[in-house]
Amino acid sequence: MKRSRSPRARPRPGRNGSRTHQSLQRGLSVLEAIAATGGVAALAEVVRRTALPRSTAHHLVRALVDFGYLDQDGDARPYRLAPRLLRLTGRPWGREDLAELAAPALDALSRRTGEGASLAILRDTTVTVIAKRDPEGPVRVVQEVGGIRPIHCTAVGKALVAWLPPPELDRVLAGAAFERKTARTIPTPAGLRDELARIRRRGYAIDNEEHIDGIRCIALPVRDYSGEVGAALCIVGPKSRIPQRRFAALRAALAEEADRLSARLGFVEPPGARWNGSVAPVRGGARSAGGPGSRASGSGARGGS
Repeated sequence: MKRSRSPRARPRPGRNGSRTHQSLQRGLSVLEAIAATGGVAALAEVVRRTALPRSTAHHLVRALVDFGYLDQDGDARPYRLAPRLLRLTGRPWGREDLAELAAPALDALSRRTGEGASLAILRDTTVTVIAKRDPEGPVRVVQEVGGIRPIHCTAVGKALVAWLPPPELDRVLAGAAFERKTARTIPTPAGLRDELARIRRRGYAIDNEEHIDGIRCIALPVRDYSGEVGAALCIVGPKSRIPQRRFAALRAALAEEADRLSARLGFVEPPGARWNGSVAPVRGGARSAGGPGSRASGSGARGGS
């Protein structure tokens, strides 16, 4: 007579298992707390929201930084959800996140070049400046955060749409008003498509007074963890301070900061690829789109890029 086999009982988690579960739960609660604040939080805010001891919270956030789920720019800076989490969720960067992440690049560009710098994004068919740095000095182009820029006659607009998939580009251009702003403005969709092809080949867009007379701008794409262009970074200033002989040096500084910002957004450049045109020669006088939104003046004109 066969003895019936009793069902095997599930093993109970031991002390190590319990501790592992508790650590996992606490780590997830830290991520949820930071996400609830918009993706950025100081340690004190994490402690307040999770009710964890400060030492425990500090240990957890440091571990999450080591694992690549949080970022921190310095010991005194807040913690921020890292690109690795966004890759898992597929969530795009929000404009506040982008503006904060771009702050070091904008500061560096304005300091290194003595010109204005800005970051713009494309949402649907609208190009919007979301962060900027104005230069010091009496002659400057003053940009406005929240300012809307045309696609067909701004460097940031062209840099943002140049790499769109053809159906999406068709949709964006169908809704664009090709208003002539200056004698250099590209006035037709066909002309713009030709210019976008040149931008894709060289990796950057320039403004030769197409939006505003007397203003020039250079813009490069910023890519995120998906490899798509998520923003455009630019340098803008009066024509008198941005002669064509200065384009190469300005573009080099811009490419360095755009590459650094792209890396912060999780972009990993494929081997052998040079997205930002760092191997392409600068072509002075190209018909491109441009920048700011006003003329330069001795007291600081209103503008954007």
